[in-house]
Amino acid sequence: MKLFIKYMVSIRCKMLVKAELDNLGILYGQIHLGEVDIIGSIEKEKLNQLKAILLKAGLEIMDDKKSILIEKLKKVIIEMVHYEEEFPKIKHSLYIRKKLNYDYTYLSNLFSEATGITVEQYIIAHKIERVKELLLYDELNLTEISYKLNYSSVAHLSAQFKKVTGLTPTFFKKLKRKKRIPLEDL
Repeated sequence: MKLFIKYMVSIRCKMLVKAELDNLGILYGQIHLGEVDIIGSIEKEKLNQLKAILLKAGLEIMDDKKSILIEKLKKVIIEMVHYEEEFPKIKHSLYIRKKLNYDYTYLSNLFSEATGITVEQYIIAHKIERVKELLLYDELNLTEISYKLNYSSVAHLSAQFKKVTGLTPTFFKKLKRKKRIPLEDL
């Protein structure tokens, strides 16, 4: 059995879910972003307790198939941008289609209808947050960041960064108090 959990987009969220499953004595296998492999079944009372606890933490167990698919799409994008060693060198649409085994146009329309933004806007928002993170680490220069995230050029990265944040990457790097958005809020 699988549980699909909305807004479970970080390692911190995974740790919280793991702790609550342990507290309730619910047996589980692997915990991934947005989903948990449950061993066996869960008593209705324990499932309701888990739902209430997770809801207080800002997480939500989902039953609706379309909502689950949207969360899977978000998970694929988050993993692609934040956790892959190297950004895929193929079109986003092809990458997503291969990962989820769904028609990209269907996924894109479903996502836009549910979230009010396009898949591309969502990817860009995450790429900009990743750029901010890499700038804060100060291990890579802008050219290396541009290459790592598959931008066509530093100018393209800089233009997109400025359009989204209102700042140039260089100015952002110089700020004393850097503004990053938690993944859960994107």
